Amino acid sequence: MFVRFFHDLRAGGVPVTLPEFLALLEALDARVASLSALDFYHLARVCLVKDERHYDRFDRVFAEHFKGVEKLFEAFGAEVPDAWLRALAERLLSDEEKAQVEALGGWDELMQTLRRRLAEQKERHEGGNKWIGTAGTSPFGAQGFNPEGVRIGQPGSRHRRAVKVWDRREFANLDDTLELGTRNFKMGLRRLRRFAREGAAEELDLDGTIAATARNAGYLDLKLVPERRNAVKVLLLVDVGGSMDDHVRICDELFSAARSEFRHFEHFYFHNFPYESLWKDNRRRHTERIATGQLIRTYGPDYRVIFVGDATMSPYEITMPGGSVEHWNAEAGAVWLKRLTTHFRHFVWLNPEPSKRWDYTASIAITRELVEERMFPLTLEGLDRATAELRRRGTAPPPMPVSPSPPP
Repeated sequence: MFVRFFHDLRAGGVPVTLPEFLALLEALDARVASLSALDFYHLARVCLVKDERHYDRFDRVFAEHFKGVEKLFEAFGAEVPDAWLRALAERLLSDEEKAQVEALGGWDELMQTLRRRLAEQKERHEGGNKWIGTAGTSPFGAQGFNPEGVRIGQPGSRHRRAVKVWDRREFANLDDTLELGTRNFKMGLRRLRRFAREGAAEELDLDGTIAATARNAGYLDLKLVPERRNAVKVLLLVDVGGSMDDHVRICDELFSAARSEFRHFEHFYFHNFPYESLWKDNRRRHTERIATGQLIRTYGPDYRVIFVGDATMSPYEITMPGGSVEHWNAEAGAVWLKRLTTHFRHFVWLNPEPSKRWDYTASIAITRELVEERMFPLTLEGLDRATAELRRRGTAPPPMPVSPSPPP
């Protein structure tokens, strides 16, 4: 099992060496890790991963290779974490029971009720329908069911019905070195290229040299020109986390292709919807951010902006102040998206969700209207249409005719 794990890691892009693998085996022989899947995961990552950029690849290979093995640890009588026991207490509601659970009545009422619960509650609750707790039908808490609530303390989404999430979560950066499956994306993005000669004259102009030498009675007259480079500037704004976890692979491929195709390329991340700040590194997103206003001032309107996101969320996250699932935003997400699209007139939105589902999600309909119907599916056909839209929007309008001056 461990030998195959070693080979799977190398195949998955994690540069594991034989001495590191032997160090892991020695640590296991010395019982450094207890009979816990989580302890073994951390031990293996410490021994086998040298660079934090490879954490995401390691996690994917580890999850695939050891899928289901955690049951073996239970057989050895290892101590079961409290979080697992609480998850086992989750109630299984029938469709009839779920239909009987009613929403509180809108955003404002939901927030006011949450403030009252926080002020009144003194202890932990489980299985109820009022207090902040677990495994119940209350609008506040985790591991239960309510058609319109605030998720607090639950690792990951289940029903994707919460209108707000009160959690601090960690996201992984997209992989810019991924090659498998990126070729078609590269071919699609190449339609955006526009070559120009910029910078210092460093490249031999063969035709110009021949013509100048001929005019100079055969004496060599070298002519140089600036290097011909792709002058298109691309700004990629990517939604990460939450429901976008289902689309990590295809976003990795697009990100890797875009980074290799464009010399002038910048990227930033957001979660669900762009608000007053974005970030470049998901590992430092709580400490290193760039204000959206500063981004608008830093990058000129000649940048082609590509938004990538499934636009699947509570409509409150787009239309209401305070609607963000991770912080209290003073202005609605729609306001910030409008500022971005007003400054960057050459933009498209790529949606990894199948287009046949778009009409059934209110937040997607709102986003499509905000981006002036420039939303395209994240498929090869959709990418072709998106690049055609960016080229069309990037074409300069013909000059206005100048009327002759009237006679004096």
